[in-house]
Amino acid sequence: MTSRDPRAPALAQLAGLIADETRAACLLALLDGRAWTAGELARHAGVAASTASEHLGKLIAGGVLAEERQGRHRYVRLADARIAQLVEDLAAQVAPDAVARRPNGLREASAGSAMARGRTCYDHLAGRLGITVTDALTARGLLRQDTGFALTDAGLGWFDSAGIRLDRTGRRPLARACLDWTERRPHLAGVAGAALCRHALDTGWCVRIGSERAVKVTPPGERALKELLGVDAAALR
Repeated sequence: MTSRDPRAPALAQLAGLIADETRAACLLALLDGRAWTAGELARHAGVAASTASEHLGKLIAGGVLAEERQGRHRYVRLADARIAQLVEDLAAQVAPDAVARRPNGLREASAGSAMARGRTCYDHLAGRLGITVTDALTARGLLRQDTGFALTDAGLGWFDSAGIRLDRTGRRPLARACLDWTERRPHLAGVAGAALCRHALDTGWCVRIGSERAVKVTPPGERALKELLGVDAAALR
């Protein structure tokens, strides 16, 4: 008789936390990497504030979300990059036909187009923007994809010369492939992906647009990506 894997109860508990449509909607919203209030998540998920608070309490207790308080306000965010990776990887497994539907008006269509063009995936760049940058890094020999994602020596030098600091002290992988749910191809995640995204936002290469995760490349960003990676501006629009 074989003994049951001791991780089974914890895995079932984690799966149960995610296996609810309201909680899933909240987790997907929090992939923008920012902290949200319970009220904001309630409106996003289309549920009452009391319902959202109940669900968020379960996610916090289960270690999926982290809670922050500022005065009378309570904010929640994804607990860490590991949870963000889990949510994004699960979302990428959803068949395109399962989410395809006609947009409800011009505003929703525009928002969907912006998200597909460029967005943040927790703390790194995704959408066509993320794929374009990843392909440019690969084409210039800075990133390898043939044996899993890995920065080359030239890639490490490129980040250093671009003034993008890579924190190599933690346990998070330096480079990791993250399957893009709109492009169905991997984009750069991990320490390098997060550092590049943070640098792009801090320097104004990219700016957030709307209330979702969408970002767009600014004219200075187009010039920088052209100079540093040879990316054609037309590919970023």
